[in-house]
Amino acid sequence: MLRNASAQILKQFVRHRTTDASLILERSINKVQLLGRVGQDPVMRQVEGRNPVTIFSIATNEMWRSGEGEPTNIGDVTQKTTWHRVSVFKPGLRDVAYQYVKKGSRILVEGKLDYGEYVDKNNVRRQATTVIADNIVFLSENLREQ
Repeated sequence: MLRNASAQILKQFVRHRTTDASLILERSINKVQLLGRVGQDPVMRQVEGRNPVTIFSIATNEMWRSGEGEPTNIGDVTQKTTWHRVSVFKPGLRDVAYQYVKKGSRILVEGKLDYGEYVDKNNVRRQATTVIADNIVFLSENLREQ
């Protein structure tokens, strides 16, 4: 009887505490997919006391016509290239990326965005955006080249 009463009090306490706004966890998503070309061969870096990381960049392109939406489809084509820094921490994927990702390869990177700060060699605080890769898909055109 005492055990049952204690269990009910505990359930009520937990139920009451989990309705507290500070304890309610909401689901959120931080996911990115990039399809583009690798800008340089990967490098592997290791800071003392930390696991190694493979780093490379990938370029994505946007193209549009100035005057798009008009029935004639005439206008200059404009292209914008955006460069993304990719870091690979997962041990198996990190090694595969280092060995097989090559400059000019077309790949699909799936991962999450990470924002950070660092101090450069001139002692200036900088911000950096990095894609932390969870998966890399090598497109078939890359396999024909090897």
